[in-house]
Amino acid sequence: MATGGPGPSKGRSNVSAKGAELSDDQMNSIYEAFAVFDVEKNGIIATQNLKMAMRALGFEPRREEIKKIISECVKDESDSITLEQFVSLMTEKIADKGAKEEIFKAFCLFDDDNTGKITFKNLKRVAEELGETLKADQDNDGEISQDEFLRIMKKTCLY
Repeated sequence: MATGGPGPSKGRSNVSAKGAELSDDQMNSIYEAFAVFDVEKNGIIATQNLKMAMRALGFEPRREEIKKIISECVKDESDSITLEQFVSLMTEKIADKGAKEEIFKAFCLFDDDNTGKITFKNLKRVAEELGETLKADQDNDGEISQDEFLRIMKKTCLY
């Protein structure tokens, strides 16, 4: 790492407080982004540099998001974010981004006709590919009514 400062190889965990786990490369990227904006090399960055530090990691935070982060992290008059706070914040954001990408990939597997929506036809196709029969649409109108949904939920023990 460019700064020689603490990083994942210096005894720091790659697991966040919420259990998100990142690779060593991802953690190094977080530390390096912080180091670029830690101009005095004292383990803090000014809040006005937070947006740029997040951009360095591929995020485009909106003004409202930055304000929220600052209000949650800055509890004194320092107007700065510590390394620990930044690592925690970015670990969660990177892990969340990965989870969203996985969910989107799963959505695309269902939405094979690229409509941006999952239809009953899409669900039925996936169910058949998995060897399941999907007989929720009892009245064959192409939609699942509340009664049909309730019946499915009771049958699957998810309710």
